[in-house]
Amino acid sequence: MTAKKLHRALALLPLAAAGFAVSLAGAQNAPNLVLTNGKIITVDERFTIAEAIAVAGERIVAVGSSEEIAALGGPETAVVDVGGRAVIPGIIDNHMHLLRAGTTWAYEVRWDGVGSRREALDMLRAKAAATEPGEWIYTLGGWAIAQFADDSGPLLREELDAVVPDHPVLMQESYYRGYLNSLALEAFGLDNTDGPAWVVRDASGRPTGEIGEAGIRSLAARLPTASGSALETSTRSMIRYLNAAGLTAFGSAGCNADVLAMYRRWADRGELGLRVFCITGASAGSPEQVDAVLPRIAELKLFQGDEYIDHVTFGESVYRPLHDPMFLVESNYGADELGQWRRMISAIARAGLPLHVHANLRDTISAFLDQIEIVNAEYPVRNLRWAFAHANQIEAPHLERMKALGMYAAVHPWAVINGGINHSVFGDEASDMAPLATIQQSGITWGFGSDGSRANQLLPFTTLWWSVTGKMVGGRVVLRQTISREDALIAHTRKNAYLIFQEDNLGSIQPGKLADMVVLDRDYLTIPADEINDIRPLMTIVGGRVVHDEGL
Repeated sequence: MTAKKLHRALALLPLAAAGFAVSLAGAQNAPNLVLTNGKIITVDERFTIAEAIAVAGERIVAVGSSEEIAALGGPETAVVDVGGRAVIPGIIDNHMHLLRAGTTWAYEVRWDGVGSRREALDMLRAKAAATEPGEWIYTLGGWAIAQFADDSGPLLREELDAVVPDHPVLMQESYYRGYLNSLALEAFGLDNTDGPAWVVRDASGRPTGEIGEAGIRSLAARLPTASGSALETSTRSMIRYLNAAGLTAFGSAGCNADVLAMYRRWADRGELGLRVFCITGASAGSPEQVDAVLPRIAELKLFQGDEYIDHVTFGESVYRPLHDPMFLVESNYGADELGQWRRMISAIARAGLPLHVHANLRDTISAFLDQIEIVNAEYPVRNLRWAFAHANQIEAPHLERMKALGMYAAVHPWAVINGGINHSVFGDEASDMAPLATIQQSGITWGFGSDGSRANQLLPFTTLWWSVTGKMVGGRVVLRQTISREDALIAHTRKNAYLIFQEDNLGSIQPGKLADMVVLDRDYLTIPADEINDIRPLMTIVGGRVVHDEGL
């Protein structure tokens, strides 16, 4: 049989046999790792199911039946029997403020996915018991009060004082509200009868401990953060949490050079348990700053890294006055502001750079598309992989225009925790934030990110559960346009690989791709939809190396 005929014959075989044939062609050396006796959900273009995987070095060399893959093993091959469990590709988050999160992680009590106030307060109490008296304890987001199904009333100072009497405490509810105990109010100089209007007070003028949206960021900026060896410890703890959640790669919004150097050292030593693809560049806040930034755009170099750390796209902000916040009801930008935004994206297009830009409200998305279409007439953007990030109010006409331009959507499901807030701010239209069915039906390339760790929670199976059931943490139905569990998983794996420019390396379990995989405690495809939120990764593998192992 000629090589051409052999290739055509293999293309007609089921994936198990084709994967075995690929491995026979190139596997002169035995694989160092085999996962066998599993339900391998490959998330390839055919969404094929296999039984076993062979890994050599950092890459997958074969996918097929358990019998076929067993034949490839040698005396040094480590064989892991996954006991019929589901295995999926490593989950990719297309937009998280990863490096920043490591600077605060050691101080935080993470309430991601916690649907009970009682459980949340028990976690806070346990954190206090493990922390030296007088030291700060805080959380800067990833939760909202409406997620507590048993009691969604405000966390007032008396309640926090009773739980944590010996530490100043600030619990930030997304970017919407904050709650302080008495020691925190005193530390900030806010425990008095006058002061900023964003300090909520009772009838006597005494602060209740609740802080309004206007004061949250200024208070957060005054909190202690980790540095030096403490930063390493804090960041390693965060990475363990993310690996335990099944996360293996990130589009990282904001990559501080000093912090990124720490990740680089770990990667060079083979110790980094995740992949970091930076959303980078220099935004501007005024016309004068635009003048200064434009020459720097032309000099920006991307794709100089490797499969663990790289800079891959310009973003997240372009012109900061047009960066619409989470709970703004409508945007109304003037011609001058949009003109400055267009100057920036013209330079980005002229330099041939990808773009990943914050655009949330429908009016913002419409206005940005107007500017992109003008720029596109001179500097075509089709092959540059420009993407709108967040996109909670994106609509079918936007998607049609984006598809014509070759644009992508990085969808960030803020409603997973903010569904209650959204319904109070936006009314019934919050049920279509984001309109997942409309996005899926448009045919546009899109994927899920968290926008964590402040604007949203980080757990990918909570996001997948929300997208399939429409429920936010705590169980309230907040989403009208749900999608299938297959489409949701594709959006968090294979499609996200495009958004971080790693489609040849990540996003599916196929020969030649990097061996990033997750073994699950239950079958994502067949369990009741409400159980998706309860899925627990038992093993997470990055580049053929086990980075999380609960035991199979």
